Amino acid sequence: MNVPTAGVNNSWFLYFISKMRVSSRVPVGNGEEVRTSAVALACRLLKEGNIIALPTDTIYGLAACAQDTGAVRKLYGVKGRDSAKPLAVCVGEVDDVRLWGKADILPDGLLKALLPGPVTVILERTPLLNIELNPSCAKVGVRVPNHPFVRQIAQGIDTPLALTSANLSNEPSSLNPKEFEHLWPQLAAVFDGGPLGSDQPSSSRAGSTVVDLSVEGRYHVVRNGSALLQTLDVLNRFELKSLHDTKNSAVG
Repeated sequence: MNVPTAGVNNSWFLYFISKMRVSSRVPVGNGEEVRTSAVALACRLLKEGNIIALPTDTIYGLAACAQDTGAVRKLYGVKGRDSAKPLAVCVGEVDDVRLWGKADILPDGLLKALLPGPVTVILERTPLLNIELNPSCAKVGVRVPNHPFVRQIAQGIDTPLALTSANLSNEPSSLNPKEFEHLWPQLAAVFDGGPLGSDQPSSSRAGSTVVDLSVEGRYHVVRNGSALLQTLDVLNRFELKSLHDTKNSAVG
């Protein structure tokens, strides 16, 4: 279901959306008024413990409040994800990464050279992060997508988003809301930012590049993702060494 947006009034828009059926498609829009209204709706739904779908700078994602244990469990259920597999979190500003991941061991400027962008950095988790999120993991992956809509939502709820790709586990990731239509009935809303990935078709479904930075002076690429070369270039400029190469040299 598409929502008319021309000349929309903020209060009318929110009232109208509140009366729509669950999992309606809500346009993110290019206009500031429409996007502001969509962000406000997304924040309200998340604070109420719901799961939503939204566009990122790589693929479509499913999001919940990371500090809400019930919502996190619901997210695993929607995704059909093994509860032993950890979820990454998303924040709105690069400086917010340090609230949830221990970044003191990193060179000055590294995080802002990598983020915002299609990169997930793995760090040792801080005590502030919900203990029920990835309870068996001492680390956490943190994202700052280069996408204003998702960042504004993260800023609006003032807690990290638990974020995973909008598809069932072991299915291809999604570049268009229609591709995960079978999940819509389990979602409070689908925020439609149009088709994604047109500027990088060869790797557009690969998601973010995931790099473990939890060992001082070292890095380990966990997933190549869509920004591997750019990420390696930044890591090399900051003189970090591959943990894999270090292990090899120690063995040899």
